Amino acid sequence: MPTPHDSPTPAAPHASPGLYEVFLRVARLASFTAAARSLGYTQSAVSRQIQTLEDEWGTPLFDRLPRGVRLTEAGRILLPHAEAVGERLRAARAELDALRTLGAGRLRIGSFATADAALLPRTLAAFRARHPAVEVTRTEGLSAGHLALLASGDLDLAVVAATSGEPPRGCTPHHLLDERMYVALPLGHRFAGRADLRLAELADEAWITGGARPEDTLLASALARGFRPREGLFAADWIAKQGFVAAGLGVTLVPALAASSARADLVLVPLRPEDTPRRRVYAATPLGTAPSPAATAFLTLLKEAAAALAS
Repeated sequence: MPTPHDSPTPAAPHASPGLYEVFLRVARLASFTAAARSLGYTQSAVSRQIQTLEDEWGTPLFDRLPRGVRLTEAGRILLPHAEAVGERLRAARAELDALRTLGAGRLRIGSFATADAALLPRTLAAFRARHPAVEVTRTEGLSAGHLALLASGDLDLAVVAATSGEPPRGCTPHHLLDERMYVALPLGHRFAGRADLRLAELADEAWITGGARPEDTLLASALARGFRPREGLFAADWIAKQGFVAAGLGVTLVPALAASSARADLVLVPLRPEDTPRRRVYAATPLGTAPSPAATAFLTLLKEAAAALAS
């Protein structure tokens, strides 16, 4: 049982970092009044905060003198630690300011293949020109995979496509544009000189599709309208699709975002508006969380690039 002269061991202090700023100012100026004036506080407020800190540590930190104050031995021991706290907080403020003003930070983005043809390069070039200190990493793949990475916190923003007519789920979607579709034909094809085409005119063509299930490809909305393509080869890779078409092995759909990067030995003919299986393109950000400053800035530039491409 402790005697009246025993002092219990004080618990580990949980003082607010702001109290250390007050402590340092008082120690530097050797006066509660001068410290209060420099901080814009009242003298009594500074006195209360120092008393709170002393209560937390269980020992006086200043000797109260007729004129001013002086650090006690405990105060002198605490001083370098308080200075270290202050330095760490200043460093944290600097880093957070850099993050907010895009003087630092990171941005993890994902995009599907044809968005990489023009939309993403234009946006990324503009972003790097304005915010060169932000580290940008990019992930390739299908939209479904990007949405999963977004939900797991592994991406900050993804450019995704939706052929169903519905916005993607599990994210916050930001509509960028609706893509018109073209048909890629080999040179010399009987329809190569046409101004536009109907899907019905292409029913007997062999179609180069991105997978064994046409409903999972760019033809999904055309299938919903009753179009039944004659299946040809499957090629997920955009370069391979173009190669097969150029060799006369079939035809394929080319979304507007990829039209500018089509091979010179192909002819692109737009589909008639009433037949066009339009694809909606979105920027997706995590659901229920505010985008980072870098993601917000990138999204603004994405919308600008999308508007320019759409026009």
